This record gives sequence, structure tokens and C-alpha cells, in this order.
Amino acid sequence: MNAVPLENAVPLENAVPLENAVPLDFDDFRARLREVLADIRDDAVASERDHRLLHDRVRQVLSYGFGALRLPRELGGAGATFTQVIETVIELAEADSNLAHVFRGHVAHVETLLQDGGAELARWAPRFLAGELVGNAQAERGATADISTQISRDEGGTRLNGTKYYTTGSIYADWIYLVAADGDGHSGVTVSATAPGVRSIDDWDGVGQQLTGSGTTVFTDVPLGDEDIVVLGAEDGFRSRFLSSLFQLYLLAVVAGIAQAIVRDTVAFVVPRRRIFGYAGETFPRDDALVQSVVGDLAASAHTARVLVLASAAEIDAVLAARAAGDDVEQRIVDVQLGVYKAQQVVLRTVVAEASELFEVGGASAVSRSAALDRHWRNVRTIASHNPAIQRRRAIGDYVLNGRAPQRARATPTTADASTEPGSTRAAG
Repeated sequence: MNAVPLENAVPLENAVPLENAVPLDFDDFRARLREVLADIRDDAVASERDHRLLHDRVRQVLSYGFGALRLPRELGGAGATFTQVIETVIELAEADSNLAHVFRGHVAHVETLLQDGGAELARWAPRFLAGELVGNAQAERGATADISTQISRDEGGTRLNGTKYYTTGSIYADWIYLVAADGDGHSGVTVSATAPGVRSIDDWDGVGQQLTGSGTTVFTDVPLGDEDIVVLGAEDGFRSRFLSSLFQLYLLAVVAGIAQAIVRDTVAFVVPRRRIFGYAGETFPRDDALVQSVVGDLAASAHTARVLVLASAAEIDAVLAARAAGDDVEQRIVDVQLGVYKAQQVVLRTVVAEASELFEVGGASAVSRSAALDRHWRNVRTIASHNPAIQRRRAIGDYVLNGRAPQRARATPTTADASTEPGSTRAAG
């Protein structure tokens, strides 16, 4: 695959105008998005087959105001709840799971600014309203999880040098957030994706989620201003647990969308068929008890995934509201984090199985490349490898048996989770 200079990533003649970037309200946004979801869905198979990156689709979704949904109305946003954002992610993922996944780092960045409030939120709000996207670039390769990307300061100014991997969304982004070594500590850095020395490479070679832009991003003598750098101090227990929950739940929302797409595509495959393998003449598969049983199981799995994801999102909204009201939420955020971990065990297990079971409805024809049903298994299996569920299962057991809450992610991503999870931002997911 070829390197893509970010300054040339979106041809201007194909870019979607941003003059109507922010919807009047969430319902208006949803109506506009739903008008194009069918087109997005119809493009998804061909885009993956031809490895056609999703620049135009990303800009289209941003032009409707997705990146500013959570901004409060007084700053020009839609004032949407976190649950409404997660509902939107599920809808996007049903149409194209790659497209939905692209915005994960952006959503985390917005949530962090909302928690911090103040001048930084006010500074970033106009960028979100203009449809600008924040990607992320966290993981590095090496025998340890130490961060080698470096901020240097001398008489020539402040510079950033290093290489990040699994930089989900950065190939589409206007801004990129990362963590870099800074003297004896670490700092969060936000750089323009078009700054001199920033280059994103489309070299992600995973079996699934091939269009998320989860490739390599290289920073070579990138100039930094003081406003681009935030020194990271001691961990904030609430923030690390909140972001851990957010990152995992976002992925589960994408999985829930895939589960719905599995049902949709399976029905579209079965209903027109006029015979079942091994039977002469016309024997409609849609009337076969075994096919009905498989489809019933697929539908139940998709329903369960959606319900669990939205219930966890509602718990996050509740704890955010309680914290804003001044309540002590130390135990509640632990409960939220464990709740997401528990949902992960059920959602991933059932949907990965669902993505395999769907082939039982059609014999050899179900595995044809033209049907492209295999993409669902490849995509959900790839997502399930982000911070593997088995790690979370052990943490749940430790809490139940010993009362030990999950180990908090550090303020800088120096844990094994952060080094191996594509798409981490600010703290390990």
C-alpha cells in the first residue's frame, strides 16, 4: 500500500461542503444521516473490495455535525447525550463498520474536553462545528511499552519526532492526538495533520476493518507550539476509568452494528433463494425450519448486543450527570467500567459466533466472494482483538472474588494494553 500525504488526502473537488456542519438538533441530524445510510451501506462492499478509502464518506458524516453532537447548545452543538452518540455509532456500523470505527478517537477527544471544560473546550468547539476530525496515534512497536516518540526543545524551537502504529482515523483527520516523551515525563500533543513532517501511511494489514486508516503515522521534525502540548501528571482515577469504559463501549457499538448488518444481509441472501441444498425442485429456504432457526438465533444475538450496549451507554450518561451534580461517583465509575467489561464478554462471544453461524443458511453459495458475507466475521473478529476480552474476564473475576477493582490505566499509555490496542487515546482502553 502507498503512503498518503495527509495534505492531499481529500481531493477538494470531492469534499463535502461544511456550511451546514451543525444540525439544529439531534433529530435533525439523525434524519439527515438516515437519508444516506442506504447509500453508505451499498458502497461498503465495493469500497472494501477495491480498497477505496472513505475520505468522502467521513467528510459527509462530519458535514452533518457528527463531530459536534456532544457540544452543549451554548457552544453551538446539538447537546446530545452519550447514549445518542452510541446509537448513531450502531447505525453507522450497520451501514459500514469501517466508517463507524474511524470516529472512535474523535469521540474520546470530545468527551475529554467536555470533562475538562474551560478554555480548551471553547478553543476546540469552533473546529468541531466546522466539521474537523481528531484522529489518534498512540501505539508503538518494541520489546517494551516505553514511548520513544520524543518532544525536543532547543534554540530552533520545539519539535516532535517518532513513529506511531495502529493510528485509527488519522489518515482522514485534520488533527492528531498522541502521547510523547517529554524530558523526564510525558505530554499529550495535538498536531495538525497537515503540519510539515506529518505523514500517514495506509499500511494496516489486518484481516478486517481494512478501511479505518489504522496504519502508521510518522512525525519528522514537526514544529510544535506551547498550545499544542499538555503535560500529563498523576493519573486521574475517574478519567482513566471513564475513558477505559468509553473506548471499549465504542468498539462494542460497532460490533452491535455489525450484528444488525449480519441479520440484514442474511435475510437478503435467504429470501430470494428457491431451493435448499440437497433437495430437487423448489424448496424455499425461508420456509425451512433449520434456516428459520439460524436466522432466529442471529436476530436474538443482534438484539442482545444492541440492548447491552445502549444500557451501558445509559449508565455512563447517569454517572456523568451525577458527577456534574457534585456527587461522589468513585464506586459508580468502577461499576460502570466492570459493566462494560461484562457486556464485552457477552457481545463479542455471541456476535463472533453469529458471524460464523450465518453461513449455515446457504451452503457453498453463502461463501461466494460476490455475497461478501465473510466480511462480517473478519470485521468483528478484528474488533474483538482490541484489548482482548479474556483480559477483562479475569479482571471481572478478580473483583468478584477479591474486591479488587480493575487496575487503572496510567495517565500515559505505558501499559501493555496501550501498546497493543489500536485506537487508544489519552489513556489505555
